[in-house]
Amino acid sequence: MVLALEKEPLIYIDGELVPKSQAKISVFDHGFLYGDGVFESIMVFNGVAFKLKEHIDRLYDSAKVLCLEIPMSKEEMLKTIIDTVKANGFRDAYIRVLVTRGVGDLGLDPRKCPKPSVIIIVDKIKLFRDEAWTQGVTAIISSVRRDRVDATTHEVKSMNYLNSILAKLEANAVGADEAIMLDDRGFVSEGATDNIFIVKDGVIYTPPRTTGILPGITRSRVMKLAEECGYKVVEKDITPSELLTADEVFLTGTAAGVVPVVKISGRTIGDGKPGPITLELMKRFRQVREDPSEGVKIF
Repeated sequence: MVLALEKEPLIYIDGELVPKSQAKISVFDHGFLYGDGVFESIMVFNGVAFKLKEHIDRLYDSAKVLCLEIPMSKEEMLKTIIDTVKANGFRDAYIRVLVTRGVGDLGLDPRKCPKPSVIIIVDKIKLFRDEAWTQGVTAIISSVRRDRVDATTHEVKSMNYLNSILAKLEANAVGADEAIMLDDRGFVSEGATDNIFIVKDGVIYTPPRTTGILPGITRSRVMKLAEECGYKVVEKDITPSELLTADEVFLTGTAAGVVPVVKISGRTIGDGKPGPITLELMKRFRQVREDPSEGVKIF
């Protein structure tokens, strides 16, 4: 019996499509040397690129904060992403769009980088084990604080993720699935790679942007979805005690969708199972993300 070989993804690099095994950038690219660049993650569900235009808007906002001039218009970026997905033929895929400062010298001065680079990766991603959505995940409250909004704020989706990586290392060390980070005041901010919500007495709460969170696109849609389901959603500062005594806790993110959290730092959340509100939002969100009106239909 001959096994069919899985198609090798094609990667877009500055105007060219190259096979994944041949995709290369210069070691003098400041994205590699200093993490000087921005990125976005987009999911394609059943041929629909969920909230693609919103992700592109956020990419350009991040670039503006870094004074990084993206060498194509938003319309050109949209077409390039769609063309790259079509070239790969994946109806379900993970898209990573990166804009780096480009090639320069070994100094960090951005003026030494005359031309930014655009890279688009279309591939697969798996953040949690398959049982995460039925059984829930575990987390810790990390000792690593989320960067302040006046520092390397995660409101900007930059290529420097050391703050999150340090927290993720703590979670890995104790066998937890995710790390929950506090802001510099001690209030709950977000997960290492996802936004966080708690449920108490039927009301849904989530930390505000002032805690240094990424203004998540999935987060925003889930908040609207919860209100459509009749729930009250409140943005407010959440203490670690409120987190640990919540009836339900769940995470939201581009690749993860809606994920229940059933244990945090050894404390069981609720009855230790995904809660009813979380389960309802999970089900509804899975329906929403494939709706062509919620994104851009590619296939």
